[in-house]
Amino acid sequence: MTQRPATTTHEAVAADLIARLERQVACVVKGKGDVIRQAVVCLLARGHVLIEDVPGVGKTTLAQSLARSLGLAFQRIQFTSDLLPSDLVGVSISRQASERFEYVPGPIFSNVVLADEINRASPKTQSALLEAMSERQVTIDRERHALPEPFLVLATQNPLEYVGTFPLPESQLDRFMMSLRLGYPPRDQERELLISGGVDRVLADLDSVVTREEVLELQARTEEVLVAEKLTDYILSLAEATRDSAQFVLGVSTRGVQNLYRSAQAMALCEGRPFATPDDVQRVAAPVFAHRVLLKNGGGGLEAARHAIARVVDSVPVPV
Repeated sequence: MTQRPATTTHEAVAADLIARLERQVACVVKGKGDVIRQAVVCLLARGHVLIEDVPGVGKTTLAQSLARSLGLAFQRIQFTSDLLPSDLVGVSISRQASERFEYVPGPIFSNVVLADEINRASPKTQSALLEAMSERQVTIDRERHALPEPFLVLATQNPLEYVGTFPLPESQLDRFMMSLRLGYPPRDQERELLISGGVDRVLADLDSVVTREEVLELQARTEEVLVAEKLTDYILSLAEATRDSAQFVLGVSTRGVQNLYRSAQAMALCEGRPFATPDDVQRVAAPVFAHRVLLKNGGGGLEAARHAIARVVDSVPVPV
């Protein structure tokens, strides 16, 4: 394997910034360190997050606490069946005084966007959001408008409700870097939250601990993390195993492979290393791959897919 570069002060400073951010978010989203780390990995790797979970477990709180801790603009968009693409991206309106059309940006022009219950919007509106996520810009009247950087979308959907919803097709699910599940907090953490006066009070006390400029620097440094040739082959072997396995009807796409590569780089930076390891890949494989595969039996949802991906990871030899 390629000789690993020594850890420098830059990586140590980056890891300290990331740890500070995670501790701040953990003050509100209690007992969910793994989920917080995965959301931060998506931010550093310039990806987006799909959270599939029941109402009231902290999806909105996670997005708000991230935005507050970073000092970034936050928008929550409630997706409904009558939400139009223009309600997201904005419209051009006529100004009679100047006899010109003026573009009025929509709520998508924010740094951290919570797309709540994305599967309740029409496919046309879903596509408008996913296009903005992918291209980091919107086009109105043939004019392109760049979205602010950094830009992170956390989209949610309820796995238990199907009436009045429009499930995201596989081609659109593939645009999310990770799929996460929060779940209920541990009993002692939930007790602590009740005694402290609830989420709103704790959120109000959150201060910015990482600046916008520092986030952009962390994103740039993530791209510089070394992924050795053998580790790249390991990532490819994991993807090929999903395509060849009898467990799956649909294996991981090329975009999924790219996202696993970038997520491993971000995980390494979170650990203060200038190089990625097999452990970094394994820690993010399930959240990156689970929503991209289709199980042959067609059941079980994301949780079953995560278990299947875990079996794939166990079956592929680890490079040494």
